[in-house]
Amino acid sequence: MKKWNWKEGQRPYRRRGGGQRHGWYRGNRQRLPQEEQASGYNNEGPSVRATQRINENHPSASSSSSSSSCSPSPSSSSSSKTSRAAPELPGFYFDQEKNRYFRLLPGHNNCNPLTKEQLKEKEREKDRNKMLAEDEKPRKKAPRKGLNTSLLLQKRHLGMLPENSYCRLVHEVKVSEMRRHKLEIQSTDNTNPNTDNFRLIVGDSACERVFTVNDVSHGGCKYGIMNFSSSSRGSLSVEMCDNLYFTNRKVNSICWASVNYPDSHVLLCLVGAADTPGCVSLLPASLFSNSNPDQPGMLCSFKISSAWSCAWCLNPQFDKTFSTGLSRRVIVKDAETGRTQTYSTGSDVLAQQFALRDPVLFNGCRSGEIFSIDLRQRGRRDQSWKASRFHQESAITSVRVLQDENYLLAADMLGQIKLWDVRVTKPVQEYKGHYNEHAYLPIHVNEPEGLLLAVGQDCYTRLWSLKDGHLLRTIPSPHPAANDMIPSVVFSSKLGGCRGLPGLLMAVKHDLYYFPYNTDYQEGDEQPASSIRKD
Repeated sequence: MKKWNWKEGQRPYRRRGGGQRHGWYRGNRQRLPQEEQASGYNNEGPSVRATQRINENHPSASSSSSSSSCSPSPSSSSSSKTSRAAPELPGFYFDQEKNRYFRLLPGHNNCNPLTKEQLKEKEREKDRNKMLAEDEKPRKKAPRKGLNTSLLLQKRHLGMLPENSYCRLVHEVKVSEMRRHKLEIQSTDNTNPNTDNFRLIVGDSACERVFTVNDVSHGGCKYGIMNFSSSSRGSLSVEMCDNLYFTNRKVNSICWASVNYPDSHVLLCLVGAADTPGCVSLLPASLFSNSNPDQPGMLCSFKISSAWSCAWCLNPQFDKTFSTGLSRRVIVKDAETGRTQTYSTGSDVLAQQFALRDPVLFNGCRSGEIFSIDLRQRGRRDQSWKASRFHQESAITSVRVLQDENYLLAADMLGQIKLWDVRVTKPVQEYKGHYNEHAYLPIHVNEPEGLLLAVGQDCYTRLWSLKDGHLLRTIPSPHPAANDMIPSVVFSSKLGGCRGLPGLLMAVKHDLYYFPYNTDYQEGDEQPASSIRKD
């Protein structure tokens, strides 16, 4: 029987004159032909020899690679198939562009080490730049097949589409067409631009103000308020309040509080640092502006250390009540009287939110448990005060109660986002595509538009349809991905108040970006009106 010659990709030759054999034969080693030795076959280096060892162990991969190498004019498609079929070799990586193996250097080598982590980062950066280029195109991919504005309008006129479905689908088309515009951060003398990285931005209920937290280069952070307004020309104007506060403590959680009027205060959870203990501070928003003639109002600080989360109650029965989630306990406190109620839990409480109609507090724990506390039921023991309980597979990073209050959104550190029916304690919808491994990341809901937003640990901002969980768009970060440069976003249909502009506000690194619904939004002549002034 004729044997297969895997190096030449063909059957061995028959016996020729002088009793000479070519190729493999029993009991002897292979003799390389003279022309192969002259071409430098033995000097191709360890990468090719490693490839040969792989091919000996993987005949299917060797046959595909040998057939492509022996073809007289290999095509690009065949080379790509070969690269995809290339098996993995410990200590080496396969470069698809160069179609060969390269040795991986150890990670501790300081002379330009080539590691798997760096290769993955390079590939991720390549994908990000590709998506950024696609986002700059005026015509983008539709969020759903065959979905466009003209088709929706035609169906609406024919009576084939209900009004609520029409509005929801129009918003889906609009968010898919949003383009990035940078808002330049300027100081009054135009000499000291903002160089402190944004860490967190949180908008108030009307989206007229945004509370910002920036990391300071020498340690600690600073926080303040930006005021938003829209002009008649369709541009967004942003003004930085003149009072900024600095602290050497880390800000863990923020929420707006309605003490005197809606969103009159800001509630902050500060983690202790060195000899400075942690606390929960209730600050009036007017404190951040010298031009405001109003009195600062209630200003108080509570000695609550290691607070992970906070929430303010808007129910009229408990309108001055706030909660904090700590290590293995929940504290509910009246800001006026100081009355405190403590609930012991079995895990750290990382996320909280109050319902509006009923004074019920929903909590998400590090163990993955989600439970609710009805403030009207007091004095119960053995955790019987838990109105409802259900679990996800990992630590909960964010909870959001929908307006119906029978449904709750929860995100965890496995990247899972689920919509729960609180009445039956079962998930009814899942939103796939979110990426998270260990970061404390919030989720954002805009029910009038039927949208769900979340920024992943990979620094991509994703938008889903709240109704069916369809992924509408993925927005890459304008800066390279890093754990300390995860974007923070605010989305609203009225950025700047009741006459504001719909769109997405993104803060990443020391830059601020605006993604408007209006595709004709101009930066050139409108730039002075759409810049940030820092006094």
